Amino acid sequence: MHDERRRIEERVARLHDQRIKPAVYAARVPFEVAAWQAPGEPVPFEEAAAAPYTPFAMDTPWGPPWGTTWFRMRGEVPADWAGRRVESVIDLGFVGDWPGNQAEALVHLTDGTPLKAVNPLNQYVPVARPAAGGEVVEYLVEAASNPDILANEFSAPTALGDVRTAGDRPLYTFRRADLAVLDEEVWHLDLDLQVLRELMRELGEHDPRRHEITHALDRAMDLLDLDDVAGSATALREALKPVLAKPAHASAHILSGIGHAHIDSAWLWPIRETKRKTSRTFSNVTALADEYEEFVFACSQAQQYEWVRDNYPHVWERIKKSVAKGQWAPVGGMWVEADGNLPGGEALARQLVHGKRFFMDHFGIETKGVWLPDSFGYTAAYPQLAKLAGNDWFLTQKISWNQTNTFPHHTFWWEGIDGTRIFTHFPPIDTYNARFSGEELSRAVRNYAEKGGATRSLAPFGWGDGGGGPTREIMERARRLKDLEGSAKVEIEHPDVFFTKARAEYPDAPVWVGELYLELHRATYTTQARTKQGNRRSEHLLREAELWATTAALHAPEYAYPYEKLDRLWKTVLLHQFHDILPGSSIAWVHREAEAEYARVARELTALTGEAIAALGTGTPRVFNTSPRDRAEVVRTPQGAPVYVQVPANGSAPLVPAEPPQPVTVSGRCMQNGIVRVQVAEDGTLSSVCDLRSDREVLAGPGNLLRLHTDLPNYWDAWDIDKHYRNRYTDLLEPDSVTVVEETPLLGAIRVVRSFGKGSRITQTITVRAGSARIDIETDIDWHETEKILKAGFPVDVRAAHSHAEIQFGHVQRPTHTNTTWEAARFEVSGHRWVHIAEPGYGVAIVNDSTYGHDVTRTVREDGGTTTTVGLSLVRAPRVPDPEADQGRHRFTYALLPGASIEDAVAEGYALNLPLRVADSAGEPEPVVRAEGEGVTVEAVKLADDGSGDVVVRLYESRGGRVNGVLRTGFPLAGAEITDLLERPLEPAGTDGNAVPVQLRPFEVRTLRLAVSR
Repeated sequence: MHDERRRIEERVARLHDQRIKPAVYAARVPFEVAAWQAPGEPVPFEEAAAAPYTPFAMDTPWGPPWGTTWFRMRGEVPADWAGRRVESVIDLGFVGDWPGNQAEALVHLTDGTPLKAVNPLNQYVPVARPAAGGEVVEYLVEAASNPDILANEFSAPTALGDVRTAGDRPLYTFRRADLAVLDEEVWHLDLDLQVLRELMRELGEHDPRRHEITHALDRAMDLLDLDDVAGSATALREALKPVLAKPAHASAHILSGIGHAHIDSAWLWPIRETKRKTSRTFSNVTALADEYEEFVFACSQAQQYEWVRDNYPHVWERIKKSVAKGQWAPVGGMWVEADGNLPGGEALARQLVHGKRFFMDHFGIETKGVWLPDSFGYTAAYPQLAKLAGNDWFLTQKISWNQTNTFPHHTFWWEGIDGTRIFTHFPPIDTYNARFSGEELSRAVRNYAEKGGATRSLAPFGWGDGGGGPTREIMERARRLKDLEGSAKVEIEHPDVFFTKARAEYPDAPVWVGELYLELHRATYTTQARTKQGNRRSEHLLREAELWATTAALHAPEYAYPYEKLDRLWKTVLLHQFHDILPGSSIAWVHREAEAEYARVARELTALTGEAIAALGTGTPRVFNTSPRDRAEVVRTPQGAPVYVQVPANGSAPLVPAEPPQPVTVSGRCMQNGIVRVQVAEDGTLSSVCDLRSDREVLAGPGNLLRLHTDLPNYWDAWDIDKHYRNRYTDLLEPDSVTVVEETPLLGAIRVVRSFGKGSRITQTITVRAGSARIDIETDIDWHETEKILKAGFPVDVRAAHSHAEIQFGHVQRPTHTNTTWEAARFEVSGHRWVHIAEPGYGVAIVNDSTYGHDVTRTVREDGGTTTTVGLSLVRAPRVPDPEADQGRHRFTYALLPGASIEDAVAEGYALNLPLRVADSAGEPEPVVRAEGEGVTVEAVKLADDGSGDVVVRLYESRGGRVNGVLRTGFPLAGAEITDLLERPLEPAGTDGNAVPVQLRPFEVRTLRLAVSR
């Protein structure tokens, strides 16, 4: 019986693949084609239309890497095609079947109207249905010759990732451009056979339904006329109708299908190409919506909508019409699908604010869910921020990629660090690019973890990553699978509808508490360090510019708050938080441009801050403190002299020297300031750090031990760091020099220079300042290694059962042990400005200004003590997809903070990232706001987005405990409201003069809108 079934399947496969599929197009006539190669970057349609075209023959190579070739195509529908369905079919020389990483084209009418895109899986453009015969068809086709970066499956470096190194050899050979007759009956037969063959393969050996389909296919093939496939197609379809008409079982799993086209805002292509990808994909989607009335398409990333609005007005109008008809569903409510770990707290809030506002302003739609199928793990701050932005649900798929542990739920309540819960779903189909194959549907049913409790899951369908989106073939599959025996049911519906149904049937869904850690792609916390540093610096410069612009607006009547500039700069930073830019997983071109953009953002924001301070008037030097804590520390004057100053939080003070608690002394390689004593060894490591306040040695081994590891993951070089990296390493213990470079009563500094490897060089300046326990390690690396990672280790004499790492608006606690596979899988984790380890009564923090990746391990020593080691990941050297990733110069600072509480770590994390600014100013304004209450932390101060002049303050509880505090204003207060992230009122906030009482639960985020009495 098995041999007979195999014989039938082989017969069906051959007839289907070799005879029926080639007969889908019944007749063809070629276009007359001419071409023009655009010089350099893409040009507008008007310029291309006026360009000189030369005749172009099929089977001719075309397209240098990252080039644009315009093709003019002319043809006429033959008279004898009258009454037939006629299409244009264009094959640019596509390779493979992935639409997003190779040649693509947008087809225009000669008046500039975009019609539709062509790619490997979507090569047609409708002409007439039915044709009258004699129609003249003329196009201008903008073809992008993007290189196939995946040609070697990420196994070998390629120079194709940057236009500067890619060369000019043509990549593609144009195969055909025809007018063709689509034989609709053969096309539908092809789809009938695809669905039945795939379903048959997924059914069990002893399932009667499998045998029924097998024999139905065999009988149908008996009806096929090999000399007249088109003429016999109807008979075959009639023979197959009974097996296609059998309804699914009443208990069949329900897949809620939603059209989707994941378009990475940059990845294996630059941002400029993503702008064109949006036009191509969105043209196809709106065309598909015209053909299938049940079609619904979910699309996130407001940034991509804005690109289309600004660059492709015809496509924008079609999107607006589709939205109005209910066939296009804006989702996600974020500016881009950002990385889920690395953006700062305020940046993540602004992602939601800018995204939701765009959809409300342009479509009158408030999105209700966070749509993040492809980020590399998700911060435990998300549930609260999502809810504060007015969201009800959260969707991702990426956790299915876990290497070690299978996540136990697909539908669940996700609880964040503050206790907020949001209804969450992971599609068990395990892809956000579904095409409704039999294998995918079977996998969804097999994987589904909620069997017995719930019956439905979501399935985003359509080709993606580089765009493409749903196709008519996928829509036809969905129609056949709507109610088919042996298969899950497919219902196309809006994701809001799915989540409403899922929540109603599963109100007691299980709860997952804490971060959604992806057991993969852990190197994205470190790769492309300059991109990450640019993001961190931009976030803090934005905070600075907003605070001082608000101060100037309140105290300088002639000053105009720079709404538009700040909005534009925020959007630039938010764009670069996309989940393949900030994580460092894009091609060289993307990161080269990102670094340039961050430099521009820094210049503009520094200028804005300077203008705001200057608006207060010029006079004597003052010190400006943007951080949320009062500070007493050493600052350098513009002339470079160190001064010990005291400055209030969010405020300023005259540059007047204050008396430090105790001066710094330097003796040999030993520095102390009455708080800490630091001994630098001959090899340049920290041999001793003594906390003089508690008379305690902090280190349990060489501190700031630089360790160079071999780092070649099994796959995905830029993304992954595999645990085996720990097995091979070299400790950098042979310095070129160790010298004292600063020896004053206010600071001491020792410089350590090391050369190693392939010409790399590290210069580190270890600094102790008067009045501070913080030991700064300013680092300058000229990095030329390959397939290596550099770590800085701090073995601390602390028995810490857990580590604490800052995340957005709080911190997470992680075990330092590896009792289970869940803990063992977290061998590399992320944090923001600090990592803290402690035993009862004593703690130590590692603070940084731009690193994210780290590990925390613990060992028991021979003397019975426990060493807890924090290893900061400083820089990597992957070669794919950017063969020069991280090469060159890096400058950053990290610091050891002995005797630190969580509150100390928070304060010093802000201080290191928000250095004091010295500038001339005549004004002595009160700080706009001052927070009282340990743990009440001001994150942002700005003017309200609506231009009302109200002051908006975002604050949170930073220690992880409850607090009763007060927010005091430096301006006359007329009233206060608690708002959501979008500054919409939630409830009144009580006031007492110029004070607002603040009661916060652990890690609670609070947005206050403060009216100014004028």
